Amino acid sequence: MTKSERAIAVKRILDKTYPKTPVPLKHKDNFSLLIAVLLSAQCTDERVNKITPKLFAVASDPESMSKVSVNKIYKIIKPCGLGPQKSKAIYELSNILVKDFNGKVPNNFKELEALPRVGHKTASVVMSQGFGIPAFAVDTHIHRLAQRWGLTNGLNVTRTEKDLKKIFPEDSWNKLHLQIIFWGREFCTARSCYRLECKICRTCYPDRKKPFIHKKP
Repeated sequence: MTKSERAIAVKRILDKTYPKTPVPLKHKDNFSLLIAVLLSAQCTDERVNKITPKLFAVASDPESMSKVSVNKIYKIIKPCGLGPQKSKAIYELSNILVKDFNGKVPNNFKELEALPRVGHKTASVVMSQGFGIPAFAVDTHIHRLAQRWGLTNGLNVTRTEKDLKKIFPEDSWNKLHLQIIFWGREFCTARSCYRLECKICRTCYPDRKKPFIHKKP
């Protein structure tokens, strides 16, 4: 199969398996989404969803969050890991949003990525799932699956994002991001499959006999 044929097969299977794609991180607005995505770095969505209600019960918008001490934020979010860095970032970005953006989350990559601990992947999630603007949020998990499915030869998420954007229609990016995550968690986990077991891997590489070796950065 060519790369284009694999992409068509991947999308067909994902659309059939996941016709609906609810955002895994619970949120009520773009600020709570931004904070939830920030907290999800090196932390499971399940744990984040247990922590954010406690945090937002204390402060649910940038203005109120800017008045909460870093130490108090830290005590709440500590189970998510990287507590010192994340608590400081939440406090600082809340103050920036109040001061520079009238308490609103900006809807462009440049201003989002200028916020503390908001990288391109986090900004992409907020742009796509919060504002509905086409973006392809690629993390290490999607990077791994794109390699397994023969959709990229890139050694990093930046290259993989470019490859996926070229091969899939723009109006499918926001949904595909979530579909790929769901599939990876359910059928093509990090420690299994290797192009041998799941339906997508077997469809893309029906004759493969040996485990696929991922290219590492």
